[in-house]
Amino acid sequence: MSDFTPTPTPSYSGKLRNHMLMVPECINECSGIRIFGRTIKSFIFSTDVATIASCNADAVIAVYPFTPQPRIVRAIISVADTPVFCVGGGFTSGARSVAQAMEAEHCGAYGVVLNAPVSADILRDIKAHIDIPVVATIVSATQDTEARIAAGVDILNVSAAAETPQLVAALRERHPEIPIIATGGPTEESILATIRAGANAITYTPPSSASLFAKTMAGNRSELE
Repeated sequence: MSDFTPTPTPSYSGKLRNHMLMVPECINECSGIRIFGRTIKSFIFSTDVATIASCNADAVIAVYPFTPQPRIVRAIISVADTPVFCVGGGFTSGARSVAQAMEAEHCGAYGVVLNAPVSADILRDIKAHIDIPVVATIVSATQDTEARIAAGVDILNVSAAAETPQLVAALRERHPEIPIIATGGPTEESILATIRAGANAITYTPPSSASLFAKTMAGNRSELE
């Protein structure tokens, strides 16, 4: 038996970046998803470029409730130091969704995320036109996950609020091979529950810039008192 003892991982944070936004350490317990040679365990769920540029997450999932626009994709990719997964369709569908997904790939996105309303037919059409992962968002057990998998989806993105761990567990039982990204929730306990249910990677929702800045301003005021 070998008596080799691994050395601790060296760390450097600098003076100006030591207050970066760190994702919870417990996310490292998931397996991760290997995409184009990179293992991704944590996704930051944000379109705020300052937050994206100041977080140690492995990747960005830039989904938003507006019509997808190439300029938003380009702006986020221009500041991110990590792979970016961009919205590729939701209420936007048909040829426009295909064009948006192709544009995202051309801009350098690592994957496109399709919101819950996208049909399996649109998913299949997008998959036929791009060579980056297609991620389907699952928000409820009533969605036809099987049709999306049959259409060629590469990854499931589970976002079911408090029911996320239960939905992940159900999907993992039915589809043991499909990669699953899932929202981890606000606590270490909820993140670990989601991982143990079968999620391969976790989406982390960061505090808002306003709340973070409020803490900074409070500290500045206390120093002046």
